[in-house]
Amino acid sequence: MASLGDVPCRPRLVLADLPSRALMGVVNVTPDSFSDGGRYFDAPAAIAHGLALAEAGAAVLDVGGESTRPGAAPVGADEELRRVMPVLRALVADAGVPVSIDTTKAAVARSALEAGVSMVNDVSGGASGSEMLSVVADADAAYVAMHTRGTPRTMQAEAIYGDVVREVGDVLRTCVERAVASGIDPRAILADPGIGFAKHAEHNLELLRRLPELASLVGAPLLVGASRKSFLGRVFGDLEHGPETREDATVAVTVWSFVHGAAVVRVHDVARSRRAVELLAVMERATEDGVAA
Repeated sequence: MASLGDVPCRPRLVLADLPSRALMGVVNVTPDSFSDGGRYFDAPAAIAHGLALAEAGAAVLDVGGESTRPGAAPVGADEELRRVMPVLRALVADAGVPVSIDTTKAAVARSALEAGVSMVNDVSGGASGSEMLSVVADADAAYVAMHTRGTPRTMQAEAIYGDVVREVGDVLRTCVERAVASGIDPRAILADPGIGFAKHAEHNLELLRRLPELASLVGAPLLVGASRKSFLGRVFGDLEHGPETREDATVAVTVWSFVHGAAVVRVHDVARSRRAVELLAVMERATEDGVAA
């Protein structure tokens, strides 16, 4: 893997630009998202939602136009672009924070980067291939490499592991090395274990429990995205109550992830997670004489 000294030019966004314990706010411009059921499918609603997330404390906004929930049908590049481009342009202009495009398609990533997006969140697990990496490298953009297997329609059938942390870590390290070899600045790369992607509840919990070990295996800062996911409902036996009832569990995972070394946590309700993270910081500064400045 290239060292930091090997990289002469600074990309448009490096992780040092973000606050420690940065929250990534989710903007789903889809009719079939598991988390919000298409509430922000039309551009004005998605733009307003993104601006509200930034106001609530999101350090990055992650915009996606294709659902990646288990069983979701694929969307063509033209339709994905139709959904996301008006939203991306508006948020790049007005949100005041970096914007990420959540896509597996190089053509979508290219158009988004040309519109001023700073990061590509590639949930393909490296399956997007060398064209995607070249597009990101050519734009001097940041990159998120996520672990998964198969497609949204097949991935849960492929959730078979011996040691999930070691296997996910090995794959992510390879993804990061491939990204660096393609010219992406190592200071601008995040690795995402893909909570809920080709993983059962016990795999997700084990990955979260062993986050420091995973980070060590990967050799890159971690992004964790567990917000509202079904394994949280399974833990409490209340799957039937829907994703938005899992916010308390999401906040707990957010705090756990940051305490155990995650650099970025991706959430739907930024305000609630932000308050929890602020309290965590206060508790860490507390002394017998009060709270240190």
